[in-house]
Amino acid sequence: MEKVENIERASVTEQTKKKSIVREYAEAIIIALLLAFIIRTFVVQAFKIPSGSMIPTLQIGDHILVNKFIYRFTDIKKGDIIVFKFPRDESRDFIKRVIGLPGDKIEIKNKRVYINDTLLNESYAYHEEEGGSSYHPRDNFGPIIIPENKFFVMGDNRENSMDSRFWGFLDKYKVRGKAFIVYWSWDSLNFGVRWNRLGMILK
Repeated sequence: MEKVENIERASVTEQTKKKSIVREYAEAIIIALLLAFIIRTFVVQAFKIPSGSMIPTLQIGDHILVNKFIYRFTDIKKGDIIVFKFPRDESRDFIKRVIGLPGDKIEIKNKRVYINDTLLNESYAYHEEEGGSSYHPRDNFGPIIIPENKFFVMGDNRENSMDSRFWGFLDKYKVRGKAFIVYWSWDSLNFGVRWNRLGMILK
């Protein structure tokens, strides 16, 4: 009789251990999912670059990380590369560079950007074509004053970017965060990894 009781106790102990292990794994998975959700929502989020509007700074197939909490502690600055909700369709995310801040006077003359009547030094800007058209907003724009809580954003690939020149100012509250690093880059045309871009800090 004693042997039967020992066997029953051993069986119960094994079942308890199995339940304990399953519970531990379940709790670990739930905690990991919660942390991933919190990090993605409030801290850092990964994005893939699908278009060439930020060439050469960002290439099609680049995977980037975006700091989503930085602007809670610091102001948006000229030159920041930001991800935001596209004003005409908030289900889409766009990425552009901040060119003008609230209160700035902005003017584009023959593809050259002037902020407060001073030519902006843009080493990052890429132009496929020389010269400009007096009838095209991508080449000539303004002058206009940027309103409070608004920003003027442009893609680095100036002849191939749908930006503030076409759809207007960006509302501060649509900004999702600041892009800060390329963590992966896939060249689909040549079917290979762009190793030289991995870990590249964006500026």
